[in-house]
Amino acid sequence: MNHRPVLSHATRTLTQDVEVLDERGRSSVISIPAEQPLTVYVDKRELVTLMTLGAEPEALTLGYLRNQRLVHSLEDVATIQVDWEVNAVAVVTRAGILDIEERTSKRVVTTGCGQGSVFGGLMDEVDSIVLPADVRIKQSMLYKIIDTVRVHESIYKQAGSVHACALFSLDGELLYFVEDIGRHNAVDAIAGKMWLDDVTGEDKVFYTTGRLTSEMVIKGAQMGIPFLLSRSGTTQMGHTVAEKINMSLFARCSGKHFLMLTGKERLTYEPQLIEAAIRDRN
Repeated sequence: MNHRPVLSHATRTLTQDVEVLDERGRSSVISIPAEQPLTVYVDKRELVTLMTLGAEPEALTLGYLRNQRLVHSLEDVATIQVDWEVNAVAVVTRAGILDIEERTSKRVVTTGCGQGSVFGGLMDEVDSIVLPADVRIKQSMLYKIIDTVRVHESIYKQAGSVHACALFSLDGELLYFVEDIGRHNAVDAIAGKMWLDDVTGEDKVFYTTGRLTSEMVIKGAQMGIPFLLSRSGTTQMGHTVAEKINMSLFARCSGKHFLMLTGKERLTYEPQLIEAAIRDRN
């Protein structure tokens, strides 16, 4: 039986209205994302400050600890309590984190917007990650996923300036949708939600609006997810890591267009859709 941590379920306003002037001197009010710092304390030790929208602060914190490999099971965490009055989250573990000083001494600043960071030892774990090779996704399901994200109600449509990440089943069902200032925060929040709900990744598809960097590929792999889609492109290191672990990487996903870079054996093309694409191009 899993012992879920006690969560605070903290909430806050995700957007703020501000007055602007346009090029003609006209005044209007627009909404912008309400970015806030959230300092993570683990067993009273300050660990990191995350710049976040704050939509899922408890899941973000748990997913961050999971993806940094600082906690290895849900049972390790007793409580996660967020206090927006002081912009902090207090995590209490059941038995402490072994060698936390040494494990967090080396940091790598990532390319994520909001300037994310990972602890350097994570890069050493890539070789041990094994993704399922026998799962496949249909071309039509890719299109369904891309379209579902396109029409989904979001902070981005209201205020812009945020990234979204989403988790889907192989038949295109939307399971989680999280927005945050940086894509690294959004992926961590989904990792946390998966852990809390005991959801595994081997038959799931992960979508992000952000670039497919090495950080995003590694985090997706740590969650056991074989498919990673992006509306944007990829980096050389993201491609290299995905190729190394045989993750199926899809970039430039928009409408009926995508570019599959790695793990190509997992995609099932559908002749009628290929023919339609050819007709549309002509």
